[in-house]
Parts: sequence; structure tokens; C-alpha cells
Amino acid sequence: MLYPREYARNQEHISAKVLIYIKRNSTATSAGVIEVIALSKENLYRTAAYVTTFSVAEKFFGFLYRVILSHTLGAEGMGIYQIALSVFAVLATAAASGIPLTVSRLITKYRAKNNRGAQQSVITAALISVLCFSIPVFLILYFGHSAFDFLFSDPRCMTILLILLPSLTFNSVYSVLRGVLWGNKQFVSYCVIDLIEELCMIAAGVLLVTHMTDVFDGAKRVAIAVVFSYLVSFTLAAAYFWIKGGRLHNPKAQFKPLLTSALPITGMRTSGSLINSAISLLLPARLIAAGFTQGQAMSEIGVAMGMSMPILSIPSTLIGSLALVMVPELAENFFRGDHKLLRDNIEKALRITALIACLLIPPLFALGTDIGLLLFSNEHGGNIIRNCCFMLLPMSLGMITNSILNSLGYEKQTCLYFFIGAAATLACVWFLPRYTGIYSLMIGMSASSLITMSLNLRLIAQKSKEKVRFFKHTFLSIASIPPAILFGCLLRNMLVALLPLLPATILCGTILFSAQALFLSVLGLAQPRWVKILVKR
Repeated sequence: MLYPREYARNQEHISAKVLIYIKRNSTATSAGVIEVIALSKENLYRTAAYVTTFSVAEKFFGFLYRVILSHTLGAEGMGIYQIALSVFAVLATAAASGIPLTVSRLITKYRAKNNRGAQQSVITAALISVLCFSIPVFLILYFGHSAFDFLFSDPRCMTILLILLPSLTFNSVYSVLRGVLWGNKQFVSYCVIDLIEELCMIAAGVLLVTHMTDVFDGAKRVAIAVVFSYLVSFTLAAAYFWIKGGRLHNPKAQFKPLLTSALPITGMRTSGSLINSAISLLLPARLIAAGFTQGQAMSEIGVAMGMSMPILSIPSTLIGSLALVMVPELAENFFRGDHKLLRDNIEKALRITALIACLLIPPLFALGTDIGLLLFSNEHGGNIIRNCCFMLLPMSLGMITNSILNSLGYEKQTCLYFFIGAAATLACVWFLPRYTGIYSLMIGMSASSLITMSLNLRLIAQKSKEKVRFFKHTFLSIASIPPAILFGCLLRNMLVALLPLLPATILCGTILFSAQALFLSVLGLAQPRWVKILVKR
């Protein structure tokens, strides 16, 4: 929840990086002709390996950064920053979220025709488009921010947003250059720039917060670090573009194809970002209405979103790696009409996802409170991890089924399901804070995941020509959770009585995870060859 990039780029991560470009043929739309331009399998897996490695490295360093900030900013400071960031995320998404994929598609198209001038025109049109949005938005908000103070229940959040605003233009331009890198298959360059951006944010943030005077001052310093990191990635990408011979050209002919493709993508993603932002803005107001003070409300949000959710989001990295490899294969199976292989791959993806969640739930339940104390010095955050770890299963299955359906061309349905789930989250955030406090957010997210998972699975069952079987496998995996939790709690209590908390937690987690993995393997639910999908490829 702390990564600025994750808000604006998360939805485009898989489809753009593996270069699976699926578009309706403009001359044969009624016939439903689909054009697929894809990397070879060897290059695809190499790309997946690059992206996964750099993604894991980014998340690892970012996680360490979260731990440091949790000890320096505290829950209240992190809450202030998170709420301001949620509004910035809407602006970043609206500015350019559909641009990278569209630019990469058009560059690939014109490169295949050996039309260098058209490629340069696309880049120029994209740059003009994002600047025509980001600069006016910056000027309006920066100089007329008093008209928008009503957005925040805590006025300190507006100050943080104003600090973040200059990076809107940097990020928008970099989004175009990201599309250029994808379109030219320069994946290593893209990954290196992104990692440097992350490391610069971390280094600047750590350096700045060590001199903060209070939590508000610390939140402002963290925002300055974000702006600095965006400036670094913008500068590196622009320099790389120019050194590699990138040039601009008359954009007139490319505005229409660019905006025709980019605007619908941007519209859908902005709608999703708006809902997430609305939840972030609504939650503190509802907590205050339920009897929390302003500081308490910010602290609760900081604990839940800045401490607990990063731990509960661990499966997303593994599932993202799985989707990165599986989604192109599913698309290929679908468009070739190989429905048996398509079913087998869908079953494999669902079973691996269920196993990942079921393997992680027992350690998080048994050790959640200890993890909160060790990493964040916050028992409340640990209790949220412990009490909410069961949401991992519907959340994980919701993620992978979204990827599956998107790969089969059902983006409109998954978008609709997202809004239905988001409505459930909004309802929980509105009505439940009086009774459940910050847990209203977690209940809402769980409800949203259950709804989207159920609707996605229903659609997969309806559209699959070969029956997809995974319920028995998932049920048995779920059935292994209660005995594993009981064993983990008993083991944890025994080890804590004999060892200091840190080694006891590490040893207990290792033993519990290994024992459950062995148990699932003996039952035939986990197959060692599945690890290759996440690692070797």
C-alpha cells in the first residue's frame, strides 16, 4: 500500500511486460477477428524471469522500507501519507494509465511495417497528450487547492498531496517512455530503471525521515522522497531514449488511434482508482463518526494499510509470477481452440493459487501477532494479520481468476464484477465502523474478494467448453488448515517458552510451512513440478 507506482501501474503489469498484444482488427470487428502478437515461448519465459526477479527485488526492498517507516513515522504518520497517496493515485491513473500499453502496441505495429516515422509520431502524440492533462491538473490543484480541501477529513493530507503533485508530470512522461521500452522489447532497461527508482525513493526517504521533527513532518519528507524518485526515473528514461536514437515527429496522424485505444483503458482504470480513493477518504470520516478522534482514525488506517496489508498481500507476488507465465499460455490455448489444454492450464493455475493461500494462512494465524511486534513494534497490526489471514484464499483466487478471464477476452465482465465487489466494500466501510472499527475495511475487502471470486468462477464454468475441476482439490487444501493452525499454535507456544521471540518465530514458521507442504504433497495435492512454474520459467 505504500508504493506510489503500484497504484498507477499494477493493472498493466502483466499484459504489457509479456508483450501479449490482443486487439480487434479494425477491418473485421463484426467477424470477431483477433490479432495476437506474442513473443516466442523461450523469450516469454526469459521475460517472465527478468520481470519476476526485479519485481521480487523491488518488493523486498520496499518491504524493508515499510518496516523502517513504521518505526519512524508511526501509525498516524503513515495514515496521513496513505490517504494523500490514494488521491494522487487517481490523478496518476487518469493521466496516463492507458498510455504505456497503447504506445507499445502501436510501436510494435509500425515497427513490423518498418515505419520509423510513425513510431516517432506515436511517441510525440503520447507525450503531448499526457502533458496536456498533467500540467493543467497540477496548476489547478496547486494554486486552487483551497477549493478541494473538503476531500480530506484531516487537512494535513492536502499538504502531502501538494508535495506529491509535481511528480504527476514526471510519472506521466515516464509512462510514455515505458511504453516505448515495452514496444521495443527493452525489458532489462525498463526493469533496471524501475529498480533504481525504488532504491532512490528508499534511500532518500530513510535519509530524510531521520531528521524529522514530528509525524507530519515525517510524512512530508516521505512525499519529497517519492517526488525525487520519480524525477530520477524520468531523467534516466529520457536520457536512455535520446541516447538510443529516439526522436520526435509530427504527431497529427497518431492522435486518433492513440486516444481511441488509450482512453477506454484509462477510463476503466481511473474508475477503479476512484473507488479505492473514495474508500480511503470515506474510512477516516466514518471512523471519526463512530467515536474515534482524528489522530486515532489516522493511526488505525496507518496500521491496517501500511503495516498489516503489506503482509497479507504477500501471495500477490507469487500469484503475479504465476499469472505472468500462465496468462500468455491461456491466451494461446484459447485462440488456437485447444480447449482441453486450456482447461488443464486453468485447473493448474487455480490449484496452485489455492495451495499458496492455504500454505500461508496457518503461519500467519499462529504467528501474526508476533510478526506485528517484530516488524512494526505494533501488536494491533499483528492482531489484524492474525484475524484477517483467512481473506487470503478468496483474495488470491479472485486475482488469478481475473487474470484468466482477461486473457480470454472477458475484460468487460471482470470490470463489472470489480464494481460489484467495490460496492460491497463501500457498504461495509459506511455501515460497520461503529461496530467493528478498522476491521470494517478488512471485512469489506473480504466481501469484495468473495463476490468477485464467485462471479469469476461462475463465468469460467459457463464459458469453458471442457469442465474445469478444482473444487475437490481446493476443499481438501482448505481442510488441511485447521489441523495446521492447531499444530502451529502449540508449536509456537512451546518455542516461545524456550527461545527469544525472533528465533522462535522464524523456527516455528519454517517448521509449520514445511510440515504442511509435506502433508499436502503426501495427499497428492501439491506437486513439486509446479514449483518450476514459479521459479524455473
